[in-house]
Amino acid sequence: MSARQLLDQLLQSGQGLARDASTRVQSATAGGNAPSFLAGLGGGALGAGALGLLMGGKKARKIGGKVAMYGGMAALGALAYRAYGDWQRNQSAQAGAPAPQTLDRLPPAQAEQHSSAILTAMIGAAKADGHIGPEERHLLETELGKLSADATDQRWLEAELARPLDPAAIATAAQTPEMAAEMYLASLLVVDEESYMERAYLDELARQLKLAPDLKTQLEAQVKTPA
Repeated sequence: MSARQLLDQLLQSGQGLARDASTRVQSATAGGNAPSFLAGLGGGALGAGALGLLMGGKKARKIGGKVAMYGGMAALGALAYRAYGDWQRNQSAQAGAPAPQTLDRLPPAQAEQHSSAILTAMIGAAKADGHIGPEERHLLETELGKLSADATDQRWLEAELARPLDPAAIATAAQTPEMAAEMYLASLLVVDEESYMERAYLDELARQLKLAPDLKTQLEAQVKTPA
């Protein structure tokens, strides 16, 4: 399966995850059985269990506000386009600059490259709070295995999960400013911004991605959980 397909299915699963989150979180919290809750989030939505594992149990309470807006990789690209475009228009030196080449506006080969970088960023962000231990890693491999049975995909996932967390290494996948913006936006989807560890990770990732402070602010505004 291509990285584009994998990312698209993973993000599309967020809609089903958002619908079920409030009642399922309450049941999981009361029963103290977070891994089973996360593994069972899928319901009828392929990939929701994987997305739930990436986000972690404590983040599931915020799923409705963050994930419901994501209908797939096209929606992620549209959000990045909006944030990057707004930032670009505010830069006097960028007057007359071409439209941002985000995920939703790219030919297949480039979209594949962007998707791979975004998946790497999402997995890195998921590891920022240390919640992916051996059991969660096994469950995540199982859940993502439902999206793709391809051995190459499985090896890639295992390598990404085993890699030490290093924002600088993750940022090397960003070959364009738009790609950097998309990677940061996807990381925002996964993290709990109220966590000190995860906030520190995001700030360092933004630094390594060389995001301008006002662009970073624009991207964060796209995924703020409604009050």
